[in-house]
Amino acid sequence: MKKGRIFTGILEQINAGKKGYWILLDPDEFTDKEAASIAAEAQQAGADALLIGGSLLQTNHLNNFVAGVKNVVDIPVILFPGDATQISGKADAILFLSLVSGRNPMNLIGEQVKGAPLIKELGIEPISTAYMLIESGAITSVEFMSNTRPLPRSKPMIAAAHALAAQYMGMSMIYLEAGSGASLPVPNEMIRLVREYVDIPIICGGGIRDAASATEKLEAGADIIVTGNLLNDKNGTTVMREIADAVKGR
Repeated sequence: MKKGRIFTGILEQINAGKKGYWILLDPDEFTDKEAASIAAEAQQAGADALLIGGSLLQTNHLNNFVAGVKNVVDIPVILFPGDATQISGKADAILFLSLVSGRNPMNLIGEQVKGAPLIKELGIEPISTAYMLIESGAITSVEFMSNTRPLPRSKPMIAAAHALAAQYMGMSMIYLEAGSGASLPVPNEMIRLVREYVDIPIICGGGIRDAASATEKLEAGADIIVTGNLLNDKNGTTVMREIADAVKGR
């Protein structure tokens, strides 16, 4: 299958030796107006893309939410869906996720089958992504909602094997996720081993709250860092800029 414009841009950035910084906006946490303001700030700070999604997403205002964000930024706006109902034709692309760390068939293939025809109809660029939930010291929203257990953080080889299997099955990216509100981020040792085993881009999110932690993940082998919950903090904009500077090597 021909690579789409958004994924081609991601690969070009990585192949040029540049790291990426994505910011996650949850429509259940922000109004359309708040999201548009944060999106503009994120782009100005140096974010490379915006993810939109959440575990408890109220889909009745998703289109307006995405459209509002799209109106104020030039960077890609990518859907990060929790299930097949969280799809909007207003987005540039969608992470076509399979929760390969779990054994719930609905998250492995069921929701994907339900969503695929709509994605085709709307003309959204799908980016095949292996989603791997990693133990983080707390029960996260995605763990609870997906009814799956995370991979043990003390067993990096298990994560590496899952990632390699996903690559062999043809997936385009690996997303190592500690989860929203994670007490602990994905271990650096796990990222390093996954990097040794796979050639495709690695995204890392959850529990990254400052520039030092982001830098550690990038040095361990992650290609793209994702932050989200820090946007709720009063110093969130400042931290966002610091992380963006660290990712860009400024």
